[in-house]
Amino acid sequence: MLSDKITGMIRILLITLLPLLIINTSYSQSSSTEKNISLDEKIGQMLLVGFRGTALSDTNHIVRDIKKYHLGGVILFDYDVPSKSSERNIQSPNQLKTLIRDLKSLSDIPLIVSIDQEGGKVARLKPSMGFPDIKSAEYLGKVDNVDSTRFYAQKIGRSLENLGINMNFAPVVDLNANPDNPVIGTLERSFSSNPQKVAKHASIYIKTLNKYGVWSVLKHFPGHGSSKKDSHLGVVDVTDTWSKSELIPYRKLITKDLGDAIMTAHIFNRNIDPDYPATLSKPTITGLLRNQLNYQGVVISDDLMMGAIRQEYGLKTTINKAINAGVDILVFANNSIYDPEIVPKAYKIIHELIDQGKINRKQINQSYERIINLKSPNEK
Repeated sequence: MLSDKITGMIRILLITLLPLLIINTSYSQSSSTEKNISLDEKIGQMLLVGFRGTALSDTNHIVRDIKKYHLGGVILFDYDVPSKSSERNIQSPNQLKTLIRDLKSLSDIPLIVSIDQEGGKVARLKPSMGFPDIKSAEYLGKVDNVDSTRFYAQKIGRSLENLGINMNFAPVVDLNANPDNPVIGTLERSFSSNPQKVAKHASIYIKTLNKYGVWSVLKHFPGHGSSKKDSHLGVVDVTDTWSKSELIPYRKLITKDLGDAIMTAHIFNRNIDPDYPATLSKPTITGLLRNQLNYQGVVISDDLMMGAIRQEYGLKTTINKAINAGVDILVFANNSIYDPEIVPKAYKIIHELIDQGKINRKQINQSYERIINLKSPNEK
């Protein structure tokens, strides 16, 4: 009888303690996993670069960058601007599919393979190379038919999924505030000057891309539609032309948890930050985007080699300001100028800034966590 009571007490004790033991074991494993992730890996995941080549070879710097520096992502182009050559990354669907498969095979962590496939005049995958013809955002906004927008978004989604591309730098949610804008309006990249219409079509576009395993990137925060100049070429000041209505599409899409990442604009607006353009601006990214609009996802810079940044700031200042502003992924497209050593340079600079106490490790950890959260769910 006494033996039965003791056995019962032991059973009750085990039932009580077992969940705690499981929880502690899980916590310990999780902590151990976190400890095993090196600072080098975290820094590598924060870099996304462009490269030359339609096939991999052991001499290509991108192989080194992925293997040695844990590179988080690449961006593909159909045209090489520095050399004025159509020989870059894209020749045909089969060639590109092989290139992407080989790139992904180099990385232990899911690799971001990105592209600008908006449609219309901004399409790296062209019909002349055997890819689907996609209408521009302006065309779809004028038609203003949700089925048409969904149809073309499906064409993009299917094509990217088949190739293995998992991130599209689209949709553009800039308002067509200035139709003569050399980088938005004249290129027909905006759905409309009406923020409600932009948000409506962008939401369809995002949901459709996601169905095909493609991450969408809203751009260009906090709004490039009113600019009069091209930030590829130099500083663009929108202080006197920008309006708060340009934030409406972002607010609506963030509220609906739509958009996997947001890209910053290299635009200067002294009403938000009197000192720095949006990509390098803590008041813009941390203050406005994260704190006021409550965006918790990945922030990606526009190309940091563009004239608006490269001609005004040194590489170390650019990286320091961007990371401290709240940018998670630094883009070096290698298509304004070409620097095969940009990854080792950026990697070294980030390490130095951390050692000097100019960048807090907490900032790196937060960015890494956002990036891995993006990559983890479906490992697109």
